[in-house]
Amino acid sequence: MTEGRLPHIVLTQAPETSNYTTTRRGQGKPPPSRDRATHGAYLQIQLNNAWEEAENESAVSHATRNGIYLEFISDPDSELELKSLENLPKKIRLLNVREITNPDNNTRIQYATVYIPNAQKNFFLDKVSDYLHVNTSKDKPKNAALINTISNIRKALLVDSFWSDAYDLIPTNTPEWIEVWLSSDNLTVISAFESLLGEQEIQFKEGIIKFPERAVKVIYANNAQLEKLSELSDHIAEYRKAKITAEFWMTLNNKDQGEWVDDLLGRINIDLSSEASVCILDTGVNNGHPLIRDLLIDNDCHTVNEEWGKHDHDKHGTLMAGISGYGNLIDALNSTSRIELTHNLESVKILPQPPEQNTANIWGYITSQAVSRAEIQAPNRQRSFCMAITAEDTRDRGRPTSWSAQIDQLSSGANDDTQRLIILSAGNTTASITDAAIRYPDIQLTDSVHDPAQSWNALTVGAYTTLTQITDATLNGYSSVAPEFGLSPFSTTSSTWEENKWPIKPELVMEGGNLAIDESSFVTECDDLSLLSTFYNPQQAHFSTFSMTSAAAAQLAWMSGKLNSAFPEFWPETIRALLVHSASWPDTLKRQFINDESKTSYKHLLSVCGYGIPDLERALHSAKNSLTLINQSTLQPFDKKPTGGYRTKDMHLHELPWPKETLLDLPHGTPVEMRITLSYFIEAGPGEIGWKNRYRYASHALRFDLNSPSESKDEFLKRINKAARDSDENGSGTSSPSDHWLLGSQARDRGSIHSDIWKGTAADLAASNLIGISPTIGWWRERSHLGKWDKATRYSLIVSITTPDQTVDLYTPVSIQVGLTVPVEVVV
Repeated sequence: MTEGRLPHIVLTQAPETSNYTTTRRGQGKPPPSRDRATHGAYLQIQLNNAWEEAENESAVSHATRNGIYLEFISDPDSELELKSLENLPKKIRLLNVREITNPDNNTRIQYATVYIPNAQKNFFLDKVSDYLHVNTSKDKPKNAALINTISNIRKALLVDSFWSDAYDLIPTNTPEWIEVWLSSDNLTVISAFESLLGEQEIQFKEGIIKFPERAVKVIYANNAQLEKLSELSDHIAEYRKAKITAEFWMTLNNKDQGEWVDDLLGRINIDLSSEASVCILDTGVNNGHPLIRDLLIDNDCHTVNEEWGKHDHDKHGTLMAGISGYGNLIDALNSTSRIELTHNLESVKILPQPPEQNTANIWGYITSQAVSRAEIQAPNRQRSFCMAITAEDTRDRGRPTSWSAQIDQLSSGANDDTQRLIILSAGNTTASITDAAIRYPDIQLTDSVHDPAQSWNALTVGAYTTLTQITDATLNGYSSVAPEFGLSPFSTTSSTWEENKWPIKPELVMEGGNLAIDESSFVTECDDLSLLSTFYNPQQAHFSTFSMTSAAAAQLAWMSGKLNSAFPEFWPETIRALLVHSASWPDTLKRQFINDESKTSYKHLLSVCGYGIPDLERALHSAKNSLTLINQSTLQPFDKKPTGGYRTKDMHLHELPWPKETLLDLPHGTPVEMRITLSYFIEAGPGEIGWKNRYRYASHALRFDLNSPSESKDEFLKRINKAARDSDENGSGTSSPSDHWLLGSQARDRGSIHSDIWKGTAADLAASNLIGISPTIGWWRERSHLGKWDKATRYSLIVSITTPDQTVDLYTPVSIQVGLTVPVEVVV
């Protein structure tokens, strides 16, 4: 980063909007070939037998359900035509979709559980009959797209067909805490289910989480009780094992550091008028600590349950507060300069004392209650939420859960139109510290990011470390496990997640500490390899060491507080984008995890440490030779066709003010970089039917594209937008500048934030200033009956240009183009 400080340039002119039709094509796998007569007759027998078996089961159990559950099964390594298994006007509902791998031959079979009302008994029988006897206009069997994908049909199993978690987690005779996902978010359905739980004497947690067409309740039940619920209710969609939160590990430092505190207190300036804050969702914060009391007043200390109190019973919340308020506390203590504290702290206690701390709960509901407590107290603050509490296991591996989906609902403002920046820790490795050290870094690659950190909209923070020097004389002969600027031994990754399906996690890494190991492979934590923060009982000690991904998340929260204070007009989507946009990979991290400069190697690096380490200076300031442009816009992705049905609607074209003459005046072949970051929030549709065909998790998605150096505006629009072409045109004949991108679309186009680096010559960049923003399909369009097909989405676009020569002035010509007075550059 250069030494000059200039304000970023905010582009207030709206982008050019045009109708949009995608040029992307679906890549569905063709259904298996079938003998029409044999296959149709077989499925007729299967349907009749399954229906008869389900009716007999209801008679035996005296169930009063209004329909039955059937399970449709695919051939190995094939997919069902899921969209045809549901008919909402007839109240036929697709409840869940599961894929099970056969370990013997590694083939995958798809299972879909469907609810069919009694009145619609003939619905699928009629489809099979038409398949046997009716041809389409193309002389093909009617309904072949559906019928040929079905290998088998059976009555749904009372637990297994609804179990969307690992099968070895299905409860036996001993009750366990279970999430029940209902197939409707209707209050009448929820109330009836709670009454059913009372009749069956099944214990349940207070509160419920609601999603589009889904509601989640946590109950305490064994296998037989789940079977009974499946027999008696028309509204079971899924069962999942409920989550238990992780414990926290810390090391206490019992020295009295009162003199350090007094010195620091004498050097801080607190902006009492600031509306920026970091809200910590944790074990509570003891704001009697002298370094915290002026940042966190009593009125900003909350709890989701008054019986828990607001105090910190554990010390973890107060440790989070010290770093969220001061950043690296060691730097603050060692400095002799004055320190500006530009944001406040807030605390909501969401974790009670043990043993209740480690019981299952509706953690998404608790999180939403915590957010509400803070916002009711101070509704106008520009705040970031920070939570370093995660589930103790890693079984989800990117798959959305009720907790992660609720994070997405909260951040997107799905229910109240209030967008929020939520920062989550990735969670720590589940391995012992000995295994984490001896098997480093391989074990970190197989240990997954914890729930709810797979949230699409949240910023998830993993850990790297620069702490390698051990001065403790009692640890003579020990060395650090991770190299300087390497992955922290405590971090988790998304390396084992299903490829191209889930977001890039973690997006960023911050300091998380290191481990020490001796020649005999004895491993220990130590003060030298940890951060420092505030201890919850200052009568015992003012400071304690702090490490792992919790400390990393607190540091990013501190950065977000700084940005919220500096840019009160920026959306949460923009603050998130600035943090990601500022990030880079140190050489050590790159050497650890990539073999070459290929897009495939960088895709792997993304799954380990995201976009790298954020740089607060780069996020706050531009420079003469490092220009950053920011635009906040709103786009409507979908619309209704005049003839019926739904379609993509708008795309935006940003014709950026560009320092063309300056770039062209640079010596031939001068290398330059451009970075583009696109940030938006999606709304969650988290049922297990998510992601296949129209049953998707994300409400929508956006993509960016850039014109090639030789591509005109008209050619660029025709390449990316079918609606810009004449009826007889196939395209513009031009191609995308894919060779210039470091990551490429396959690696970056996951989740709801996309960032990439363009590398080329100054001359090529001079002609590349057109950026198209276009929508892709999501449940807002495909689940149009939910009434959100015409909803608009906000997005933030950040573009920066950098030259290696610090004497080059890219900033001034762009400032003049947009009508800004060129400010005086501040050099530090």
